[in-house]
Parts: sequence; C-alpha cells; structure tokens
Amino acid sequence: MADITTINPTTGEEIKDYDYMSTDEVNKIVDASHQAFLEWRQVSHEERARVITSIGDKLLEHKEELAKLMTEERGKTYKDSLGEVDLCKGICDFTANEGVAALAEDERDIKGIKKGLVSYEPIGIIYGIQPWNFPAYQVFRYTIANLMAGNSILLKHASNVTGSGLLIEKILHESDLPDALFRTLLISHDQSEKVIEHDKIRGVTLTGSDVAGRVVAQQAAKALKKTVMELGSNDAFIVLEDADLDLAAATCAHARLYNNGETCIAAKRFVVVDSVYDQFRDLVIEKFKSYKVGDPMDDSVNIGPMSSSKQRDDLHKQVQESVDKGATITLGGEVPDKVGSFYPPTILENITPDQPAYKDELFGPVASLIRAKDQDDALRIANDSRYGLGGAIFSKDEDKAISLAQQYFDTGMIYINGYDLVNPGLPFGGVKDSGYGREHGGFGIKEFVNIKAVHVVGKKPA
Repeated sequence: MADITTINPTTGEEIKDYDYMSTDEVNKIVDASHQAFLEWRQVSHEERARVITSIGDKLLEHKEELAKLMTEERGKTYKDSLGEVDLCKGICDFTANEGVAALAEDERDIKGIKKGLVSYEPIGIIYGIQPWNFPAYQVFRYTIANLMAGNSILLKHASNVTGSGLLIEKILHESDLPDALFRTLLISHDQSEKVIEHDKIRGVTLTGSDVAGRVVAQQAAKALKKTVMELGSNDAFIVLEDADLDLAAATCAHARLYNNGETCIAAKRFVVVDSVYDQFRDLVIEKFKSYKVGDPMDDSVNIGPMSSSKQRDDLHKQVQESVDKGATITLGGEVPDKVGSFYPPTILENITPDQPAYKDELFGPVASLIRAKDQDDALRIANDSRYGLGGAIFSKDEDKAISLAQQYFDTGMIYINGYDLVNPGLPFGGVKDSGYGREHGGFGIKEFVNIKAVHVVGKKPA
C-alpha cells in the first residue's frame, strides 16, 4: 500500500500513489543540499538574481500544466490556479529586481573605530513545511527569497498536493538553478522531525494551522533552529458607517469566497456598525448568492470543492456547533447531496464569543456577520481574537481608516477599502497565534541570514 494517495476532491477519484523516501535517501539529499549551499553562497547577488529570473521564465512555460494539476489535486478553480502561477512569477520578478539592493553591505560610521560593516550572509539549508491551499505560492514565497539570500531549500509539501510539489521541483531543475538547491521530500511527520534535528538544517519555516505551528516550533526550538511561522487567522473586515456599502459588500464577498474560502487572510468575520448593518447584510447576501459552485475547470464557476471531504466535514461541524450555541444560518450551511467535497457559500448571524464562528478559524466559504455598536466597538471585536494576521477597514475617510489601522488594529496586515491577497512589495505575516516572522517586501530575504558585524578597529584617517 502506498504511503500517499492523492485524491481529486471534485470527483473523489484517486489521482496517484507515492511512497515515502527512505531515511538514507533523505540524508543523502540533505548532504547534497548542504554541498550545493557551500557553492551557492559564493555566487554574487547579481548572478543569484539572474538565476531567479530564469526560474520565473521557466515557470511560465509550465503555467497551464501546473495550474491544471493544482486544480485537480486541491479543487481550486482553474482561473485561480492560473492567477497563482502569475503571482509566483511576480515574486521572482520582485526578488530579482530588489534583492541585490536588499542584501547590500551596510557601512557605518561608528564612533571610536575606523568603520563598521554589516553584511547579510546565508546560513544554510532552509526547510519549509507548506500547506495545500496555495500549492505553488506557499512554496515560492519562502523559496525565492531564501535562494536570493544564498541559502538552499528543502520542501515538505502537504500530502494531498504531492504532485504539485514534485512538478515545482521539476520546473526549478529546468531553470538555471543547480538541482540540489531545491528538493521536494516525500516524508512522514516522524521523518520530518528528524530533518528538523539534522545538524545541516539551519532554519525552519511553516505555513499552516496554529496547532501545527506549535508542534513544529517546539521541535525546532529543541534543536535551536530559527523559525518563521505563518499560521491561521479569523480576520475581521470592519464596515464603518461612512463606508461605500456596495464596495464593502462586493469586496467582503470576494475576500471570503476567493480560493474556495480556503485562505489564511480571507475575510472571515464581517464586523459592521449598527447604523449600516441591515443595509450591508442585504447587499452581501445578494453577492454571496451570485457565486456559482461547481466544476473548478468550468470558467463560469467561482467556487470549487474544498480540498478534501475531511476539510468539508470539519467545517460543517464548526457551523453546526456555532448554531447549537445560538448562531443562525442566513444562507447555505448544508452539505450538498452530490459527489465531491463541495460546501455552499454560507453566512452566519447572531454570533457570540463562545462560538467557533467567532473565536476559531473557519477555513472554507463561511462568513460570520457580526453587529457592532459603533466604531470603537467594531475595533474591540476585531481585536478580540487570539489571531492577528490580517483584516480590513471600509470608510470613505481614508486618512481616518489609515490611522485606525496603524494605531488600533492588532494584526500584521490591514487593507483599506479593498482586498489584495498579497503584494510582493509589502511584508506578509502576523502576530499572536497567527505566528511570527515576515515574508515579502524585502523582509523575507533577511529572515534566514546571519547579520554579521565586522569591526574595523583603528584610527580613522585624518
């Protein structure tokens, strides 16, 4: 029996079987990765940028192939999969263009010595444990930044997107990147812990749930390995009384239902001030009703199946528990009687703090509609969460919204009057149970580097 069997969540049919690598094979890959790092670290920043550009070019040659496989393995719509590949290309372009300057040596005029130098040196193998919801983007997000920094990369992808992980490896191996600098490992959780412990692994990054984050962060801490954790969230999208309600409703619907609702920075709690609650409610219900669920390869479909029947069933249990504790179902909320891991766009109301719909992450197309008394109450509700990844404020007073976002919103990212999945030019990451560390915006390049100080002692020239 195979160790991994990928399943098409649209049809329920098996796609392919895979076996775990042996411990000996994994160790050989780690050794080769370390050897490749020793050579790559000597390569100039400019040459690394050129190689990263070649990765982006090669990626586009496989755009349709990778997009179709992502849709087959995890159920996201084909048009969203194509957009994900374009985002990965954008990460390559941004990093190639900005990485050289980001890693430039910093010379400082220090009192008492001739000069001080600060350089950003690579540290070795960075091990990434990545989820299934964005099979390509999650990989490119940490891989490209760390290749630019001079590190080498190992990937443990989610088992249900094993094929995507191997295809990404193939694409990178067809670029100008030396093969051993990026390898996909097919391993179990127990094997993964051994990889973390390996003395040649220097950093660990995980994107996933806060439960998984606690486990991996503890494993890495035992081995004194630096980590970056990008974990879950239940982002609040605040609608104030001076908001453009048509814009807010359309944006909130898109931000909740994009990628089948399986996005860490999706809009999850719609926190709306009392004076416009009823009007917003009517508008957002209509927007939700306009989303079509079905075959993700159909261009007219907005929402495909969830990634697996287990994910769908877990989501439905959260909805049912919320209803048992007083929530009401305004739209959706029923498992369809059809083949595939489908779940309808769902809106819950009468949300209270003891319900999963308020306090937990609902990873699927379910929105919690929460009435706030006023602006202060809306911000209180937004921050009343163990998570702190993203969120949004809708207000026609842009300056006020920016001020509220900067001074009072306790998250790593905030959108003003819109929703932008990610932007390679701005940092990505959260606080509290949403994790720590930053990716994108030039910050990810420096998460796994040795910030090295050189003290040039002696008198300054006259």
